[in-house]
Amino acid sequence: MQVKSFMYNMILSELEDVVGVENVSTSEVEKASYTVDYFWLSRMWQDRGAEGPKPDIIVRPGSTEEVSKVLKIANYYKIPVHTWGGGSGSQGGALPMAGGILLDMKRMNKLISIDESSHSITAEAGMIFQQLEWYANEKGYSCMHIPSCLTCGTIGGALAHRGIGIFSSKYGKIDDQCMSMEVVLPNGDIINTLPVPKHAAGPDLNQIFIGSEGTLGIITKATFRLFEQPECRKHRAFLFPDMTAGLNAGRDIMQKVQPSIMRLFDEAETVSIIKKVIGFEKKGAFMNLSLEGIERIVDIEMEIVLEICKKYGAEDLGAEYGEKWFENRITFFYPGHIMDIPQMFGTMDTVADFGHIEKIYWAMKNAIESNFPGVRFIAHCSHWYGWGTMIYDRFIMDNPPEDKEEALRLHNQIWNTGVRAAMENGGVINDHHGIGLKLSRLMKEQYGPAFQVMEGIKKQLDPNGIMNPYKLGL
Repeated sequence: MQVKSFMYNMILSELEDVVGVENVSTSEVEKASYTVDYFWLSRMWQDRGAEGPKPDIIVRPGSTEEVSKVLKIANYYKIPVHTWGGGSGSQGGALPMAGGILLDMKRMNKLISIDESSHSITAEAGMIFQQLEWYANEKGYSCMHIPSCLTCGTIGGALAHRGIGIFSSKYGKIDDQCMSMEVVLPNGDIINTLPVPKHAAGPDLNQIFIGSEGTLGIITKATFRLFEQPECRKHRAFLFPDMTAGLNAGRDIMQKVQPSIMRLFDEAETVSIIKKVIGFEKKGAFMNLSLEGIERIVDIEMEIVLEICKKYGAEDLGAEYGEKWFENRITFFYPGHIMDIPQMFGTMDTVADFGHIEKIYWAMKNAIESNFPGVRFIAHCSHWYGWGTMIYDRFIMDNPPEDKEEALRLHNQIWNTGVRAAMENGGVINDHHGIGLKLSRLMKEQYGPAFQVMEGIKKQLDPNGIMNPYKLGL
């Protein structure tokens, strides 16, 4: 934000007038806490002793009306605005690359209502998702959105990046679970999407703002579906001879039943992470699966699953390892269990239909391992659809360059190589982590001429370009 000291303080006083002096900060120590999310480059940059991108002013609004007033000030002075939820994103999506105002939304954490007749729950977007789940649990329900960042990600963050949880194969992604939203536009106008989705009253505005990563407006409230807790949940694990057999079995299972969880790990991940976390020792492609609902229906579905897995040569491992995986469903992702600094790593998740997914897996694996000696490639398919699945593919380098610029350059080269291999073979750039800063440069390659549609929406809603600059390719 290029302002002289006098003007800077004038703007500061305007913001203080909106949210209160105690909810505005220019402390250098506080600014530093917003320079890092779970994006590897931001963490490496700090680990090497360098300073990351900092905001000029931190603002903590307490209501939708306050968000509206802040955006009117920012739009008038053409000050960049970045929105911060829990800071758990892995794509650098919330990093304040253009300085300006950082809106920390966590004061907006109130439960609005629970409608047991409609099976819905409404809350402010700054609430940590675990808290929303607890509110649902108190009434005997679940939101069924259980991501690895459950305890640290906000409602707004899940929506902004089109997040997903472990039960997605049965209950859908966050966009399937969200019924309606309140959004503040860049000019400060407060709008509400229609009360329910799946209507024919024009395009569904939910789908414009879900996944928009703070580039089109700020989500302040949302209503979600509630699900009754299942009568039973049964776990099973299988070992397939290879990924081909596992992918074919997964496809057939999704065509016939609807597991809440189905994860298929390639051999490299089976003998590393699966071995480390749940103690499984054999080689092959490990699959854990969960079925839930009314018990008599679940039992029939399990019979069908067993028949399909037998058809593709799987060893039935029984319930033990499936239960162990479920017990570790969140701790799987904590430091100490998987890769962490000082290793270099990244998750290049891609999604495709069943006709392309295996070709993409091999193309990415070969591209990474042949072009970058010392880099390992491991992968699993963690979220499944009736038409295809995604690959949660990771690269890991144990001894990355010490020089921060060299490490950044190599990191981006690996990403470019892997993601382009996916796109060239029919994959889509990302399934659920979002684009953020990490993949922004590749959005126009993915969309081609179609990207002008998103650019047109951006120009209409945010003509001054203040909202989360340099993210989502916008």
